[in-house]
Amino acid sequence: MRHQVKGRKLRRPTAHRLALLRNLVTSFLEKERIRTTLAKAKETRPLAEKMITLGKKGTLHARRQVIAFVRKEAVVTKVFDDLGPRFGQRPGGYSRIVKLGRRVGDGAHLAMLELVGSEFKKKEKKKKKDKDKSAKKSK
Repeated sequence: MRHQVKGRKLRRPTAHRLALLRNLVTSFLEKERIRTTLAKAKETRPLAEKMITLGKKGTLHARRQVIAFVRKEAVVTKVFDDLGPRFGQRPGGYSRIVKLGRRVGDGAHLAMLELVGSEFKKKEKKKKKDKDKSAKKSK
């Protein structure tokens, strides 16, 4: 029986797995959206949400806890100055996992992990200036 056994090993040794999760959380908090496998996204989500919750507290102790895990000063500043106040009134659930299908190479399930409120917005395409028309007019 698997009583009290939580988390996925992701087929990695402990140190490698912890480094992977730290890097995923750092990238996620920095970019607010990452594309990864479904298993990695499910493991990353609670860790990232804990960092945002610590950012909401705003204490020195909370800042030191985030620095101990994230280790990128710019991301720590973003957590406390931007993400903490942004989700101040929200009691949890700062991120969502959107399933994307399977990867072509090995068939792994892919997912998009993104912060709530940073939905994907399509960029407007710039209209191409017809070089041919302008060239003909100048002749």
